[in-house]
Amino acid sequence: MEWNLVKKYLPKRNTREDPESKFCQYQAFLQVVKELNDFAGQREVVAENLMTQICVELSKQAQELKQERKSHFQEGRRAQQQLENSFKQLENSKRKFERDCREAEKAVLTAEKLDQDLNATKADVEKAKQQANLRSHMAEESKNEYASFLQKFNRDQSQFYFLEMPQIFNKLQEMDERRTVRLKEGYGVFSETERQVMPIIGKCLDGMKTAADSVNEKNDSQALIELHKSGFERPGDVDFEDFSQPINRTSSDSSLGTPRGTLDGRLDPRQLGKNKGKRWPFSKKNKPVITEDFSHLPPEQRRKKLQQKMEERSRELQKEIDQRDALNKMKDVYQKTPQMGDPASLEPKISETLNNIEKLRLEIQKYESWLTEAEGRMLSNRSDNSLRYSRPPDPATTLNNNGSHEKDSPDATHSDDSQDALNQPIYTEFDDDFEEELASPIGTCVAMYQFEGSSEGTISMTEGEELSLMEEDKGDGWTRVRRSKGGEGYVPTSYLRVSLN
Repeated sequence: MEWNLVKKYLPKRNTREDPESKFCQYQAFLQVVKELNDFAGQREVVAENLMTQICVELSKQAQELKQERKSHFQEGRRAQQQLENSFKQLENSKRKFERDCREAEKAVLTAEKLDQDLNATKADVEKAKQQANLRSHMAEESKNEYASFLQKFNRDQSQFYFLEMPQIFNKLQEMDERRTVRLKEGYGVFSETERQVMPIIGKCLDGMKTAADSVNEKNDSQALIELHKSGFERPGDVDFEDFSQPINRTSSDSSLGTPRGTLDGRLDPRQLGKNKGKRWPFSKKNKPVITEDFSHLPPEQRRKKLQQKMEERSRELQKEIDQRDALNKMKDVYQKTPQMGDPASLEPKISETLNNIEKLRLEIQKYESWLTEAEGRMLSNRSDNSLRYSRPPDPATTLNNNGSHEKDSPDATHSDDSQDALNQPIYTEFDDDFEEELASPIGTCVAMYQFEGSSEGTISMTEGEELSLMEEDKGDGWTRVRRSKGGEGYVPTSYLRVSLN
């Protein structure tokens, strides 16, 4: 759940370029989302530990116990089967002994009858006596066999109930105790895993509380004013126009009835619409047509937008320049070492990069001229307004949230119909304003091998030398570094062990 919240609400674009980043409530929200991300990470650690140390282990042990239990049951069934076989042998021997005894008794009775019969021959009597003796002998053998099987069964039964079965039950008991001990350990791992992340989770919650305490409604209100103030001056007092005097009257610049810009006092619909928009900022009006030079915006917002566009183009220009330099270095390496690649294969990319650089420079010049024009117009309007007012403004009109300006603020009146602007540029040196300062290292690296920087743009390094990382590899196999003794250049990325800040 936490991951879903972070994925949904964590901004994907650079927050420094987001206008909302000026508000502390927005910064606090980002901080809360970041802390929630760390919080979710700890929950992920808990889940992973529980999965590997409890679920996986318990599942593995369950399979092992299942096989062990199966083997114990098989052992018990074998012992039981042996006892059953012994009992069957006993029963068979018992029935045989019983049958032989009946046959022997019957043979004895038959021999006695023939012996008393006067009609029986001596041979028949002898034969009957022999048969009786044979049956008696067989009954005696069956008796001995029955006694032997009975003794064996009693011995097997005693071993089954007093030795084999107790051993099997002891094994099952020991197995179940091991299962219980493993469950006990799992419960402990669960609680200990939760306990280990509690300090970090506590810090995350403290960070969320700190982010909440950092929200300041006054600062956000002022930031909103600075972000959206128009730069228009508030109109001056409306002059009294005396219609009782039959003389030619000059239209008042601040009159609602006769806007300035007309010579005969007649209404100029275009001018009246503009004045009305300035005086009534909450009135409903048509959506302005968006222009490339942002002239549809108020003066201050137009200036900020133009500056923002220039900064974006400057960053893009620097990226293209860096890519051009990297491609030229790669081409130089290919020319000196043909086995690494064909220099001609880089020409299309180099030409494309040069075209992009030229386009970006033209766009920067275009935005620079528009910005100079906008600031020159603001300066001329500021001078014009200082002459229009015959008395100093009321101190109450210096409140920042009404669209007026503090000291050194570049905001001023913007009049689309001003005809005689001074056009004095106050933003003249674009290159000076955006002059690249000495870059700071983004990390450190150690040379794993020695490298002789013989070609242009490269730098030499010795094995084990510590260097400052100035620019990461852009895919061409080279990394820009700076030596501690001075000097900056490119070295092969594969020769470095990099550590980013």
